[in-house]
Amino acid sequence: MADAQVFEETFTLTEVNNERYDRVSRIFGTSADNSLTMTLDINHELFPCHTGEQIQMVLATTLSLDGTKEETSWRSVSKSGTTTLADMYDYVCYGKNYRFEDGDGDTLKYFASFGGLLLYIEGPFKKLTGLKIDNIYMLLKHS
Repeated sequence: MADAQVFEETFTLTEVNNERYDRVSRIFGTSADNSLTMTLDINHELFPCHTGEQIQMVLATTLSLDGTKEETSWRSVSKSGTTTLADMYDYVCYGKNYRFEDGDGDTLKYFASFGGLLLYIEGPFKKLTGLKIDNIYMLLKHS
């Protein structure tokens, strides 16, 4: 049993750009302490966002509440009646971490893809170092 949540932060949205694609918006945000910046592509039909809103983001290695890795897909787990981490959030994606870059000094740049919808977070090494894993669930809800 391990802690499934490797990252949790609340972001205030500074910009929402939905001009390029029909169903996808690129949202930009900063953390409450202004140490992290985030850029994320989302399906705005499923998870509408507006400038000034706060969203809570969790990145986790599994959806199981006890932290164990499930052997089946998250869809079959959710249909089985078992309560999962996904039940507590409005928008859930499964994706792959594909790049880390060193920034200036003690900062890291983190990149993940959720079926082509991209996530980019930049901030202190201490807050992002736990994300050095291959596959990840992203969970979002409005604060």
